[in-house]
Amino acid sequence: MSDFWSSRRVLITGGTGFLGSAVQRALAPLNPAEVLTPTSAECDLRDPVATDALFTRTAPDLVIHLAARVGGIGANRERPGDLYIDNLLIGTHVIDAARRHEVAKTVAVGTICSYPKITPVPFQETSLWTGYPEETNAPYGVAKLAMLTQIQANAEQYGQRAVYLLPTNLYGPGDKFNPQVSHVIPALIRRMVEAKETDAPFIEVWGTGSASREFLYVDDAAAGIVAAAERYDGTEPVNLGSNHELPISELVPLVAELVGYTGEIRWDTSKPDGQPRRGVDASRAKELFAWTASTGFRDGLTRTIAWFLANRVEAEARAN
Repeated sequence: MSDFWSSRRVLITGGTGFLGSAVQRALAPLNPAEVLTPTSAECDLRDPVATDALFTRTAPDLVIHLAARVGGIGANRERPGDLYIDNLLIGTHVIDAARRHEVAKTVAVGTICSYPKITPVPFQETSLWTGYPEETNAPYGVAKLAMLTQIQANAEQYGQRAVYLLPTNLYGPGDKFNPQVSHVIPALIRRMVEAKETDAPFIEVWGTGSASREFLYVDDAAAGIVAAAERYDGTEPVNLGSNHELPISELVPLVAELVGYTGEIRWDTSKPDGQPRRGVDASRAKELFAWTASTGFRDGLTRTIAWFLANRVEAEARAN
């Protein structure tokens, strides 16, 4: 066990959320000096004065920046302006406060949505600036990518130490199952469970099923974030992924099988597929800080379904 963490006061923005809770679990056996996880109710990171006060009050040695306003395709289509400005302000204020308060290191977590709509698969970090993101994801993706520009500019001008990570689509226990904000896996699980309970003869799924996604178990992502915090100091972005790309046409029947739903699956081709393909090259993470994902997809999906069934009220209530 490394002694890197023993003297660290760690501030995790978004620390009580889906990924933040997994990062807390990953940090627990490392015994950091203190882990601080303020909620959005305690500090609105869109407000620069509140953000500065948070850094003054907590005096962190390390910041793991996870806070974001997120949603699935539906939310991205209905609230693109909100998602853009909220995420732009949150990222800008946190990174700037970390610089001004001379935080020793910051780990900022971006999004796979920042990659251009048409990108050679698997996505390599060098492709980030080669085109515009898929339209429904663009406001969120561009706002999150701005953090990388800020990190690199601050490193050059001020010597700020910060790294930027790009996890692919996350899933796992603790995910958001509220239909207003859920992504594809929790949305499918919830709908399949409801269809099974009501003996629905069919379920409609958005799109054609032709799009593909790469999914990363949340605890694997947390392990990657912790490894980067301890062992990576470069300013080049780094992907975190499972190296397993899956078509939505295969994901949907797999979720149905694991839930036990046997009805018909109908594809609503009038709805968007989103980005055609997503799959990342995670070799840079292995090379730079010795991280690889370890959870098999079927196993991770089974654990996620079990968690949802055991925590359904909590899971469906979470809307942010």
